[in-house]
Amino acid sequence: MDCSAEEQLVRMQLEPLETIKSLRFDLNQRTVTVYHDGGLAKIASGINRLNLGSSQLSTKFVDEVIETNQNREEYRLLWIVILINAALFIGEFTFGLLSNSMGLIADSLDMLADAFVYGLSLLAVGGSIAYKKRVAHWSGLMQTGLALLGLVEVVRRFLLAEAIPDFGTMIVLSLLALTGNVICLVLLQRTRSDEAHMQASMIFTSNDVIINISVIVAAVLVYQFESRLPDLIIGSIVFVIVLRGAWRILQLARD
Repeated sequence: MDCSAEEQLVRMQLEPLETIKSLRFDLNQRTVTVYHDGGLAKIASGINRLNLGSSQLSTKFVDEVIETNQNREEYRLLWIVILINAALFIGEFTFGLLSNSMGLIADSLDMLADAFVYGLSLLAVGGSIAYKKRVAHWSGLMQTGLALLGLVEVVRRFLLAEAIPDFGTMIVLSLLALTGNVICLVLLQRTRSDEAHMQASMIFTSNDVIINISVIVAAVLVYQFESRLPDLIIGSIVFVIVLRGAWRILQLARD
């Protein structure tokens, strides 16, 4: 291999294989190290079909995949963000109901979806690349379903007379959620992982930061205009953002 385009050709050829655990490329040395748990002949055949002048340099058994330390770190960080998102879901959902804020309820449901997604990501740690992409795919579908349900609820609230949300509660809870999500994003970025399940987690958390800021803006507008409409409008925007993130994750799972 002598360019990134050839690297992508190799990735497309090998990553769909269930036995592939990890790929390590060195373009300067024109080599790729393949960590797998079987099917060596199929792997070699796949690379040879690319007609890149490839040859097998060596093969050996290893007791553990080179990603073991990274996997351990992913486990630890994912558990931390699961606990943060679960706590934020309970707080935002409870106070969203008490304050009659669709923005907080929407954000809390997004937090719940994130907690499930991070749980799925935990299952993917150390798994095959194909399995990790399936996890990302199901994560995207889950987020899509919750976003569509949320949009239906927003429409329902537009049609029915509802009390004006408590802007103070919205601001305080959104600031707490924003702080928690920024911490999660920083932790996830430390992994520097380009694999689908971790990329999906980072997309979700990046969306959460945008959503938190949007709810704060909605609270200010509710106070300024003494109207529930800003909360409902921002709630709609939140669910559109969630849908956009879900689409990105589904694309990531297909790439």
